[in-house]
Order: sequence, then C-alpha cells, then structure tokens
Amino acid sequence: MNELAMVADADGETDGARVSRRRFLRLALAGTLAAVALEGLGTFLGFFWPSKTGSFGGKIEVGMITDFPLNGPPVSNREGKFFISHVEEGLLAMYRKCTHLACIVPDWNAAEGQFHCPCHGSLFDRHGRVTGGPAPRPLDLMAVEVVNGKVVVNTGKVMQRADWNPEQATKI
Repeated sequence: MNELAMVADADGETDGARVSRRRFLRLALAGTLAAVALEGLGTFLGFFWPSKTGSFGGKIEVGMITDFPLNGPPVSNREGKFFISHVEEGLLAMYRKCTHLACIVPDWNAAEGQFHCPCHGSLFDRHGRVTGGPAPRPLDLMAVEVVNGKVVVNTGKVMQRADWNPEQATKI
C-alpha cells in the first residue's frame, strides 16, 4: 500500500503526519471564529471602558488670584466645566450643569448680571443662587484651593448645596 493511501478512522481522520482536508478546514473555521469573537470582545470592552477626556475629574490649575478680579464677571473654564466667581466672601468654582435638568449653563450674561440656562429658563447670580426659573437649588460647587497664589480647582469633588452659605467660598 502506498504512503498516500493511509487508513482512515470513523471520522475520516488519518493516522499519519499529514492533516486531512476536512480537519484542516475545521481548524481554519474554528480559528477564524475565535479571532472574530476576540475582536468583538475587544470592541465591546473598548466601547464600554471609561476613557478620561480632558482634565475633568482631576485637579486643574486655572491661573493666578489676580486673574479673577473681585466682583468681576465669572470666568468660564470649558475644559473643567465650571465658572470661577470672585465674590466678597472668596472664590467659588460653580459646575456648569443646571440643577434643574442638567443642561449646560452658558457664559455669564453681563448685561443682566446673571447666568441663563437655555433649556428651561433658570437664572443664577454670581454666587450660583437661583434667582428665577424651575431650578430647585443653587449651582453645585467644586473644591477650590489657592497654592502659592495659583488657583486650583478639583473637578473630581462636586458638592451639592441647598442654599448659599458664605462658608462655601474659599477665602483668599
């Protein structure tokens, strides 16, 4: 009997060193399916794994104390999603998210001296207090530190408040 004519078992497999066409196709199909499954799993994990974008969620150095004049217009920091307001009591870092339905509050309206939420008309003063509209409470605050004359805001520490209290401002 010739070497090419090997004895096949019940599954059509041969006992020699050669791989049958049927076994090769099974292995190729199984390998392809495993690769597709791994790619799908990788895509799934990549999509649902949280990715840090920008500096939000950490500490952000926003400038010197002199960059924020007393009772000047609140300064917007888009990367950190907050406003810095320098009031008589100190510095406030107010989250740009409206406390009504979490719309983004745009920049300070200097003509009227307040923030306007574009979604449902909530109004906030330079302390973040509600002066009109459906918002149930003042704008949330972020922790502020002054280190060697530099203002640092911790965007990972957002604090809800029920009302304005002068103790909420960071003294400078």
